[in-house]
This record gives sequence, C-alpha cells and structure tokens, in this order.
Amino acid sequence: MNMTIDELYNKLEDKSFQDTTTGTMFYNVFVFQYPAEEEYEIQRQIEEFKVRLKRPNNNLDILTINIFDEFCAFLDQKSFGKNPSLLKYLLDKEHKNPKSVQDTLTRNAGDEKFFEWINTRISEHQNKDSDLVRSFVFLHGFGQLFPYQRTNTFLSNFERYNSGESYKIIVFYPGHAEGNSFSLFDVLTDAHTYRSIKLINE
Repeated sequence: MNMTIDELYNKLEDKSFQDTTTGTMFYNVFVFQYPAEEEYEIQRQIEEFKVRLKRPNNNLDILTINIFDEFCAFLDQKSFGKNPSLLKYLLDKEHKNPKSVQDTLTRNAGDEKFFEWINTRISEHQNKDSDLVRSFVFLHGFGQLFPYQRTNTFLSNFERYNSGESYKIIVFYPGHAEGNSFSLFDVLTDAHTYRSIKLINE
C-alpha cells in the first residue's frame, strides 16, 4: 500500500532513514507515488516539508530540484549559433517548426551535459559550509518534462553521478508503478523501473 504524504513526512523525520550509510549504496533512490490530480497539493507539501525539516529538532537542509525548471535553466545558458540562449531560440521557432523544436528538446534532455548540470547542482548543495544535515534530495517535475525525459531514463543516466553514501534521492512521481514499469499520470507507460525503492506503508 502506497504511503500517504503524512506517512512520508514521518519517514523523513526518522533518524535511521536520514542516515545515508544505511542500506546498500546502490539503492539510494526512493519513489513516492501519488495520484496525478494531487500535483499542486504535493508541490505545496514539498515546500512545507523543507521548512519543517529544517527546524532545530531535525536540522535538515533539503535540496529541491524541479527537473523541468532545471532543464529550462540548462537550455537558457546554452548558446546556439549567434543566439546566447537556446531556450529563447526554441521558443521563437516553436510555432514555425514544432517538430524540429521537439526533436531538439528530446536530444538536449538526453545530453550528458544535462546530467552533469544536475550533478553540479547537487554537489554545490552538498558542499555548502553549514552545520545542517543534507540527507535528502527531492526530485520532482517529471510530469512537466514528459515526453522529453522519462523518470526511468533520467535515473538510469544519472546513476554514474549518483553518490549513494552521500544522500538519498526522493522522487515524487505523479502516477504509480505496475510490476516493472512506471505509469505516468496513471495512464502513460514510462518504460521499465530503475533500481529504485518504492515507498510504501509497511
């Protein structure tokens, strides 16, 4: 049975779960599944979690990554020909040649430099000079980035950067898992599941 959002918070408060050295270093990705219609409420809860978990009784500094926002930022800093921003270039060209724009977006979403971009964001967070504990990285926004990047594809490609003993990744997934496949929005098959641990009410 899948966890509720309240049960997830209790899990994140658990000191043993906060310990990044527990469990196997190869399985530090945890998937919290929720109905797609709860997307906006989950977004609100994510921000609330960050505030509550940062209080002295928890002392956690959580990095929240919206994968869609990060992809836009990645494209914005990437030049294309005489254009300083690939993002702005694609936005200008979208109405004239949508197929070409979609192909470019898909290609860039799978670009190794994009995974490096995300890794840099996490590394900078982990290396901040602070006494706060950095056990978790919240990863969300895959519904917004679909179909240019799938959850399974991202996690598989990011594995080479993933430091299993430094932090745990909590993926917020708008859908559910069926056997070995994710089902985005409870409708779209999202390929085979990455080696992740589905958070359930045990």
